[in-house]
Amino acid sequence: MKTHNSSVKVRYGETDQMGVVYHGNYAKYLEVARIEWLSDLGVSYKKMEENGVMLPVYDMRYSFLKPAFFDDLLTVKTTLRKIPRASIVFDYEIYNQNQELLTRAETTLVFVDMKTNRPTRCPQYILDLLLNQDAKE
Repeated sequence: MKTHNSSVKVRYGETDQMGVVYHGNYAKYLEVARIEWLSDLGVSYKKMEENGVMLPVYDMRYSFLKPAFFDDLLTVKTTLRKIPRASIVFDYEIYNQNQELLTRAETTLVFVDMKTNRPTRCPQYILDLLLNQDAKE
């Protein structure tokens, strides 16, 4: 499945007094990585919403293996787990600049029709882009 790497520099305000990244900030890192993953595929999250579909997070899980610190340059490896239907599942690995695996995570998001506020199927244009991507690989 499609994988994309994103870079995130840890800012001072994202850490606690010991210089360790506060766990709540990882959700932001995953969001940045997901939006870049979609963009790399050719999907604008903004345009998807303008077309009436949003992607709220349904489930988020983490395994914190080692801490990230202020000024670390993190690489967030985002991988699509399977072809989406009404939901889309991503797996993540977060590495520091020394290529040490710090965190594993997964998120499940649900495609929601913004008019009805009900789950809907993954838009066909996203499926087409994924199928074309798989054909290239």
